[in-house]
Amino acid sequence: MKDLRYPIGNFEFKPFDEETKKGWLNDIKNLPNDLELVVKDLNKAQLETPYRDGGWTVQQVVHHLADSHMNCFVYFKLTLTEELPTIKDYSENDWSNTTDVLNTPITFSINLLYALHQRWLDLLSSLTNEEWQRKFYHPTHKVEISLWDMFAVYSWHGKHHIAHIKNLIETKGW
Repeated sequence: MKDLRYPIGNFEFKPFDEETKKGWLNDIKNLPNDLELVVKDLNKAQLETPYRDGGWTVQQVVHHLADSHMNCFVYFKLTLTEELPTIKDYSENDWSNTTDVLNTPITFSINLLYALHQRWLDLLSSLTNEEWQRKFYHPTHKVEISLWDMFAVYSWHGKHHIAHIKNLIETKGW
């Protein structure tokens, strides 16, 4: 039986190479459109359905993608402009239950992702091999993380959550 928490498998780090970078840039570029397409026909009741028992609703997942990717974009900007910045971590679960997440239509987060991902793609496309190796400090995990490794996480992250929604749609027969 497939683990519904990790429908595309667990995240895995990969060493730097140009072919991988091209694929991940496409993942960042395509996420907003892929997300919009997967949720476009869902009604309010479907958006309020958790993707698995104990999981977030589709609405929470969509808003989480915007929240998480905004934070990561800021991590990139800090890392490119400061020496080993310490990032500010946040509680994804607490953020997923704020009023804006529970009440704001998902189209706002999808539109935000279109704009954010264009900016992020422009930034990512400009990075030198040396800049990919710049690091920030993650205080919760007590580890230094390179921009390359964070890029890997976020290439996976979008596909991971879209797979949650697709699995729900398939399971429910929507």
